[in-house]
Amino acid sequence: MLRTISMIGSASGAITRRVALGLMVTASVLAMGQSRAEAAKDNVTIGMAIEPAGLDPTVAAPVAIGQVTWQNVFEGLTTIDRQGKVVPLLAESWTISPDGLTYTFKLRDGVTFHDGEAFSSATAKFTLDRARGDQSVNPQKRYFSTIDTIETPDATTLVLKLKQPTGSLLYWLGWPSAVMVAPKTAENNKVTPVGTGPFKFVSWAKGSQVQLEKNAGYWNSQVSVKLEKASFRFIGDAQAQAAALKAGDVDAFPEFGAPELMESFKGDAKLVTVIGNTELKVVAGMNNATKPFNDKRVRQALMMAVDRATVIEGAWSGLGTAIGSHYTPNDPGYIDLTGTYAYDVEKAKALLAEAGYPNGLTFTIKAPQMAYAQRTSQVLQALFSEIGVTMNIETTEFPAKWVADVLKAANYEMTIVAHAEPMDLDIYARDPYYFNYKNPAYNAVLQKVQETSDPAEQAKLYGEAQKILADDVPSLFLFVMPKLGVWDGKLKGLWENEPIPSNVLTDVHWVE
Repeated sequence: MLRTISMIGSASGAITRRVALGLMVTASVLAMGQSRAEAAKDNVTIGMAIEPAGLDPTVAAPVAIGQVTWQNVFEGLTTIDRQGKVVPLLAESWTISPDGLTYTFKLRDGVTFHDGEAFSSATAKFTLDRARGDQSVNPQKRYFSTIDTIETPDATTLVLKLKQPTGSLLYWLGWPSAVMVAPKTAENNKVTPVGTGPFKFVSWAKGSQVQLEKNAGYWNSQVSVKLEKASFRFIGDAQAQAAALKAGDVDAFPEFGAPELMESFKGDAKLVTVIGNTELKVVAGMNNATKPFNDKRVRQALMMAVDRATVIEGAWSGLGTAIGSHYTPNDPGYIDLTGTYAYDVEKAKALLAEAGYPNGLTFTIKAPQMAYAQRTSQVLQALFSEIGVTMNIETTEFPAKWVADVLKAANYEMTIVAHAEPMDLDIYARDPYYFNYKNPAYNAVLQKVQETSDPAEQAKLYGEAQKILADDVPSLFLFVMPKLGVWDGKLKGLWENEPIPSNVLTDVHWVE
């Protein structure tokens, strides 16, 4: 075609050249626009309702920390995949002695931290010694307490010798609290995290967002990380979350905070909604060491005053699964114990009178500002009034104030929170822990769980533990929150279910 045009007369040829030039410029502009659009597909902005107070999951408990950095920046010896299974990570394999007391890990060779420091058995030993030491502030320090000695025969061999069998050790080593950290950078990981993961930390604008970028030197050549950059943007207000999604200011809210707004996304050509399962157990914890909650009958009466269906409807638009113990239907050995102290106002009144409170009682619940906690508290307040109980609601800022007052100081009567850690029955055996619940028989059952590695036997023991909690009611067991995800339909690879709180980006990518 260009050859034919060139044969036209000079005047028309000048015009044709200008047209052709214009077409070339237009094509170039379009190509540049297309290039920029394609480049944008290498980035993702993930919305989160809660901003973490720090970025090191080995020194603080709030799950928002791991939701930014676990599997993205930091990695452990093992990990937990999207099906909830334990799989190798920085340890490529392991053997366990017949008596269950010696774990020998073969570590991956050639792994480096983001600053170039080599990962080795010495690094792993430092991490685990730091987690289990006297000065440890690790939120799961208890999980490392059965380690007696740590040996490092060579750079890629790590030997853990235990004081007693610990059947959950490989699982616990996959948690955010067990990620590997380097001696040189460990102290600063709270603000400038340095790990071995597929993404490097770039910046943290407090109150706004955390930015990560692809780790070009990532050790795992079997993993093809598609994203070049990722941002975690913090938006607490549910209406603002919805607006940001619809405007495209965020690409995804893997844990959308307003179930009542889920319908507003129906019919949206761009966004998809996903309802998955989680380990988020909403419980109203009681201080079992103080009156009136040191009397089991009071706790049981309050449990019978709770209509879980009403709670789920009022707190989370009917989206949730009722539970009768501190355990979810996803977990091995789950038993439906919601009938142990089923909703019965008259029986609740009678039991309360038997406990010495015929005219009811008054107490305060410290409720975090999150929507589910506030709404659940309001529903409970109304339900308790039916048995003559007055519950005052004190909004408590989460995480800082709640962690200080409730988790650390146990300065409260009742509180409410969603416990996100999977299969965390052991929190009722911890001493101290904010429930102040003490039951040697319960502790003995959990000890037996660790003494066996037989999944069937463990499931049976988990069932026994659930029954003890359902009867003792150290907390009011309410419901499991679903994972409400809203994201761009062209964004793939996000976890639809949540076997552990996370926003793993390794497989996340865009499609046309």
